[in-house]
Amino acid sequence: MTVRIGLDLGGTKIEGIALDRDGDPCARGRIATPHGDYRATIEAIDALVGDLEAKAGRRADRIGVGMPGALSPATGLVKNANSTWLIGHPIDRDLEAALGRPVKIANDANCFALSEATDGAAAGADIVFGVILGTGVGGGIVVDGRPLDGRNSIAGEWGHNPLPRPADNERPGPACYCGRRGCIETFLSGPGLAADHEAATGQSLAPEDIAAGGIADAEATMARYEDRLARALAGVINIVDPDVVVLGGGLSRIERLYANVPRLWRSHVFSDRVATELRPPRHGDASGVRGAAWLWDED
Repeated sequence: MTVRIGLDLGGTKIEGIALDRDGDPCARGRIATPHGDYRATIEAIDALVGDLEAKAGRRADRIGVGMPGALSPATGLVKNANSTWLIGHPIDRDLEAALGRPVKIANDANCFALSEATDGAAAGADIVFGVILGTGVGGGIVVDGRPLDGRNSIAGEWGHNPLPRPADNERPGPACYCGRRGCIETFLSGPGLAADHEAATGQSLAPEDIAAGGIADAEATMARYEDRLARALAGVINIVDPDVVVLGGGLSRIERLYANVPRLWRSHVFSDRVATELRPPRHGDASGVRGAAWLWDED
């Protein structure tokens, strides 16, 4: 391929990147997502790809797109997307028609995990679990350099499992948009952290302010958060047994997580020792769009 183009289709913005053969960026772009308008979203992606190719001076033979949700193996239509206007549409076919070339679609968390496994914080690891801790909670699994989709295209979707080993005061848990209560996402997302602090203290604070310290009762809130994250990740380690867990999303910037959570997860992992490492992302906010660019194998 002359150039790789990856796109990260989010609820508020569409980010794009063009990478050369060595994985170095040669063009970047970002536009607002046409919220609620599916057809306008397809047109916006088409325009962004044209802009990236003009900046790079090269054409991409194939395009990778990361997005919330997944394509249903049963129908070929988008499912499980919190950008709800995408649900029920054949976005891969519509983008191929608009762009005039093949398109690969993947869950945005899978793209994050692929980026960090390819040339990021987990480069060289055999099994990688990539975690998104942001407005929502997602995850992706990469084995031997390839993202796992699974039979139902939901591999890695740990955020909508129940929080493991809940205490009495954690049951039934907060309501989740998926219609259930007590999902991991409701505890470990940024809004979940803020809601937990407000419920305990009556203070309405942003997650980054809670994590910064120096605020009354913030330490207790962070201790609860770390314990819950440790329990949730221990469940993944017991099933997938990854070499590396990489955190992404806004809460991945909380430095104390990388020391405290592995110490806490030891008692929940079914092993005499836990060699799995917890690492921050190398590519930060750019990992999702970089992973989308890596969805196609090199010719």
